Amino acid sequence: MKTNKNILVVMPVEDEHKKTLEKHAKGSHFVYSSYDKVTPEMIKEANIIIGNVAPFYLKEAKNLEWLQLNSAGADPYVKKGVLPENVILTNATGAYGPGVAEHMLAVLFSLQKKLHLYRDNQNQCQWHDEGAVMSLRGGTLLIVGLGDIGLYFARLMKNFGYHIIGIKRRLGQVPQDVDELHTMDDLDKLLPEADVVFSVLPDSKATRNIYNKQRFKEMKNTAILLNAGRGSAVNTEDLCEALIQGEIYGAGLDVTDPEPLQTQHKLWNIENVIITPHISGDFHHPATLYRIVDIAAGNLQRYMAGDGLMNVVDMETGYKS
Repeated sequence: MKTNKNILVVMPVEDEHKKTLEKHAKGSHFVYSSYDKVTPEMIKEANIIIGNVAPFYLKEAKNLEWLQLNSAGADPYVKKGVLPENVILTNATGAYGPGVAEHMLAVLFSLQKKLHLYRDNQNQCQWHDEGAVMSLRGGTLLIVGLGDIGLYFARLMKNFGYHIIGIKRRLGQVPQDVDELHTMDDLDKLLPEADVVFSVLPDSKATRNIYNKQRFKEMKNTAILLNAGRGSAVNTEDLCEALIQGEIYGAGLDVTDPEPLQTQHKLWNIENVIITPHISGDFHHPATLYRIVDIAAGNLQRYMAGDGLMNVVDMETGYKS
């Protein structure tokens, strides 16, 4: 049983969230701050940090034993030298399904019904018919990165009659609402079948530039690419060319490479692209913060009891172990 830990919480928690956390670590000292207001002194004193802090601060975290991220992505924290040795790293996988999936569903429907074009017309005070649209129903959805977010998206899309194919690192039982399960080895075989490709990949050596010139040529010219993982999975210049040449129909991007996307980048002005500034997985959805706090509180209870933690990150892959 562990007691008297210094616990730094770097998230926008309310009183009810604080009570949830503190009841699992009685006798510990809690300090509450935010990403932009946390100080090096707070980090140096912390045994446990709950929430994302700027990675460069962590070199001075001499007392740190465990870092619980408020993000599912852990790529900035698994780089060599960021965390002191023997620090346990856990992420918030399982918190972002509703927020990210619902956001990307809205983006998809906007592209299929050309609502983005009508909004552009409205801004120009133009009464103009943009022509034929896509049906919301039916088709094949390929989810690349079938974790919590991908499964939540599958559940939403199943209501619209989609045939759903999932890709994971390792095969296992086919989840509910998924029709087929494959590994990345089958990506080139599956891309030509997909009407919608939903990518939820983290940043790693294995995932960078997966969506490139060759793979855009493999996709249907009516296909829509949705990216809510990391921008590095997409070769941005190749995507621009594929969209301009009509090799794919459109793209919905909550992440880009580079990020932020430069003001003058040509991707901004390509017609069938919807870009949002990496906000689908933030705290905007009301369920997200509650889910993160529940994950952190559960792990806090386990840690104080000396039990193994959930969502431990593999430092080699950046994925949950």
